[in-house]
Amino acid sequence: MNQSRREFLATVAAGSLIIPDLSRVDNPLTGRGSTSYPLRMFSKPLDNYDFDFICDCVSGAGLEGIDLTVRPGGKIEPAEVGSLLPKYVERALKHNLKVDMIVTGILSASDPLTDKILKTASACGVKYYRLGWFEYGNRNTVWDTLQKYRAVLADITKLNQKYKIHGGYQNHSGTFVGAPVWDLHELFRDLPPEFTGSQYDVRHAMVEGADSWIVGLKLMSDHIRTMAIKDYTWKTVKTKPEAVTVPLGEGMVDWDLYFQTLRDLKIKGPMTLHVEYPFFEKGEEQLSLSRQMEIIVGKLKKDVDFIKGYLSKYQI
Repeated sequence: MNQSRREFLATVAAGSLIIPDLSRVDNPLTGRGSTSYPLRMFSKPLDNYDFDFICDCVSGAGLEGIDLTVRPGGKIEPAEVGSLLPKYVERALKHNLKVDMIVTGILSASDPLTDKILKTASACGVKYYRLGWFEYGNRNTVWDTLQKYRAVLADITKLNQKYKIHGGYQNHSGTFVGAPVWDLHELFRDLPPEFTGSQYDVRHAMVEGADSWIVGLKLMSDHIRTMAIKDYTWKTVKTKPEAVTVPLGEGMVDWDLYFQTLRDLKIKGPMTLHVEYPFFEKGEEQLSLSRQMEIIVGKLKKDVDFIKGYLSKYQI
C-alpha cells in the first residue's frame, strides 16, 4: 500500500479527501435500516488492512457493525483471541460500530481453543458466531455422517448454552454438509434454536436449488438467526458452469421472494454482507489508501442501499 494510515488521516484532516456521504442521497427506496435486521460486514475481504481502516470503510458505507474473522488465516488467529478480540471490540466502538458477530472454524467442543473463543467472545458482547463446515467425505454414508455430526453439534450446543451465544452453520454450495439445506434440518431439529442453528445463505441455497431453495428456507425458518447476503450469476469457466458472486442486484437471487418470505415467516436477525466480488479493477490495488477507501466505500454503500431498499419495500 502506498500510504500509511497516519498519512491517510492527515490527508483527511487537511480536507483533500472527500468521501461522499451517500447516506444523505435522496433515494425513495433506501430506508434508514431496520432494528430487526442490523447490518454487519463479513470482514474477510478487508482483513489485510489495518483494523481502523476497516472500521472507517464499514462506517462510511452505512453499516452498523463487523462480522469479524476469528479463525486460522483470519483477522484474529484463534490462539490470539484472548488478547486481540477485546481490543478490536473497543476500537470498533470508537467508530460507533458493534462487533457482535464473529466467524470461526469451530467444529468440535473438545478443541481447547473452542472454549477459549466462545468464553472470550461472550465476555466481549458477541451474540452470534459462525461455525466451520463439516464434510461428507467418502468413507461413511450420508446418513451415518449426519448422525455423527448431530452428536458433535449437541456437545457444541452445551458450550453455546454455557456462554449464552448462538452458533450458526452457513449452508455452502458444493459437497459440504448443509449444501442441500435439507440435511441441516436433520442436524438441528432437536437442538434449541436460540443456541444453535442456521446462518442462512440465499446465494448458496439458490445455486443448489434454483427453484426449490424456498422450500429449504421454510423448513429451516425456526432455526435461522443470522443471514449471509450476497448475489451470484452463472458463467462458463473452461467449458464448465461456475457460480460467480456479483454485487447485489446484478445476479440471479430472487430478492423479492426472499424478503417477502422473511416477512411472512417472521425470520429476523443480523444480516452479514459478504463481498466476494473484486473491489478493484486492474492496477487499483496500487492506489493510495485514501483512494482505495473511496472505491471500497462506494461499492459497499451500493450494496447497503440495496438491502435497505428491500427492507423498506417490505416494511421489515
